[in-house]
Amino acid sequence: MEVVATAQALLKDGVAKLVQLSGLSETQLVQLAVVAVIALGLVLLLNNVVATLRIPSIKVELTEAEANDIISAPKYTPGQPVDKDVVPCYDPSTMQLLGHLPAMSASEVRSRIARCKAAQKEWRKSSFAQRRKLLRILLKFIIENMETICRVSSRDSGKPMLDAILGEVVVTCEKIHWLCAEGEAVLKPERRSAGILSFYKSARVEFHPVGVVGAIVPWNYPFHNVLNPLTAALFAGDGLVIKVSEHASWSTGYYGRMISAALAAAGAPADLVQIVTGYGEAGSALVTGGVDKVIFVGSTQVGKMVMRAAADTLTPVVLELGGKDAVIVAEDADLDNLVQVMIKAAFLNCGQNCAGGERFFVHEKVYDKFLARVAPLVAGMRQGNPLGDSPVDAGAMCMPGLAEKVHGLVTEAVSRGARLLAGGVLVPAAERGGQFYPPTLLADVRPGMKIWEEEVFGPVMSVIKWSSDDEVVALANDCDFGLGSNVFSGSQARARAIAARLEAGMSSINDFATTYMCQSLPFGGVKHSGFDRFAGVEGLRGLCVPKAVAEDRFPLLMRSSIPPAWQVPVPPIAVPFGVSLVTMFYGPGLLYQARGLFSLLHCLVFPGAYAKKKQGQQQQQQGSKSKST
Repeated sequence: MEVVATAQALLKDGVAKLVQLSGLSETQLVQLAVVAVIALGLVLLLNNVVATLRIPSIKVELTEAEANDIISAPKYTPGQPVDKDVVPCYDPSTMQLLGHLPAMSASEVRSRIARCKAAQKEWRKSSFAQRRKLLRILLKFIIENMETICRVSSRDSGKPMLDAILGEVVVTCEKIHWLCAEGEAVLKPERRSAGILSFYKSARVEFHPVGVVGAIVPWNYPFHNVLNPLTAALFAGDGLVIKVSEHASWSTGYYGRMISAALAAAGAPADLVQIVTGYGEAGSALVTGGVDKVIFVGSTQVGKMVMRAAADTLTPVVLELGGKDAVIVAEDADLDNLVQVMIKAAFLNCGQNCAGGERFFVHEKVYDKFLARVAPLVAGMRQGNPLGDSPVDAGAMCMPGLAEKVHGLVTEAVSRGARLLAGGVLVPAAERGGQFYPPTLLADVRPGMKIWEEEVFGPVMSVIKWSSDDEVVALANDCDFGLGSNVFSGSQARARAIAARLEAGMSSINDFATTYMCQSLPFGGVKHSGFDRFAGVEGLRGLCVPKAVAEDRFPLLMRSSIPPAWQVPVPPIAVPFGVSLVTMFYGPGLLYQARGLFSLLHCLVFPGAYAKKKQGQQQQQQGSKSKST
């Protein structure tokens, strides 16, 4: 209160002095201040508008399938014989054939890496202002063409338009915003302490572009999976060669044209980004073809193969692999608020999320109530073509055969005692019209079932009962994966305590997967979910070579030199001088440090004493040797 009173008194005195100096009344001064604030706001607003208008606009021509919800195209049957030199592209919701893309050979991939390397040598010299310009061009295009971007993603991967907005667009825009706002500060040289003995030095870490980044990304989010590594790599000064999945390659036609137009508008080299399509040969060539770092997002099995291939060339690898995220609901959690969150956690993008909720641990006191609220919502979810006439809550499975694989896990769990409360019925392929599997709710899932151990990557909510915090932590950690985790409780302190004990790379408290919306945070896991990180400060710096630099802090006053006591030829004082110096600087306490200082002064003042001491020791050794002889 005294501080507030003092501040009020100072303000009152200041106003009185202004009135006296200006000749204006207090009311007139207030009016003048209001006008000044409004004027300043208008100036800032005008600057913002002008800056926005200065961002170049780009145009991308659309094909019929990119521009329209309903198209006319022949049907495609997965598994039919195809030319090994092409990748067939089709809509998993309608099975309509969208065309073919080249299955690139190893030599073509290596050629693209070489072109990217040449372009990156120029781009690494670009300013942060130019890199921000490129990202803002992309952001402006995304905002102006959001519906088309989502339509293309939906057609290529089978997800509903809303899921495309949430999983493709929002997170991409958030990443671009963070890079533009904070990226430069993250990559600027960082001052570090120089240490005790080097007190006269200035130490720092510089972050230099790693070179060309090779990324292999999956099919579940064809837009974000390309833009995510692209925006970070290009902002770090790197080039990017990205191999997209053969199960979601068609959309790269539109997204690739967008990227090319943005590079041209920003004055960036045209070959800075290379998109690779194809199969295993193309992926292997990307890993072994000379890139400077590999980012792999996909299954644990393939991740191990990537790591082995990269080992031959000692190429560093970031592995973001499978997940089987735990969602823990305590008895004091707000069920009214979290039920809809649980639906999104389990069924967003038909459950095809590496950080999706797969294991839902619900406290025994609210277990039945939770199931009673969730079951009718799951059973009532509408599924179908995301680009059809009616809105849907769930789309198709992007990867051929995945619906059958998920159904096998569900039926095995039911045969071992799990209760099927919704979904779980696989309609014959001829009747489905697309690669669909219904949103499914399983209760009483327990260890020993395959669905407990394997990543589902599909629309299944598996619910497990628990009774104590220790029990739920043990159950949640009984898993080979450790990507994300989520804890809901009326006590935030309790939720934090549970989350701290979970073996996972990320934890969200009273929400689901919000760590990824905080783009300053790293993304990655532990155990079979991989290692290293992308996203956030750690991910952005991981796209650089951290270079340690030390130099004289005051070069005109203090310069590094070898003390006379350590110069060649080394005098007898050398070792005592070193012992004294170490004791003086690093001794544990003043007594040791004072003893080191005294010894150091003795070395400097009486250097001859050490030569005599050395001669005496040698004579004594010779005498002892003569006696023994």
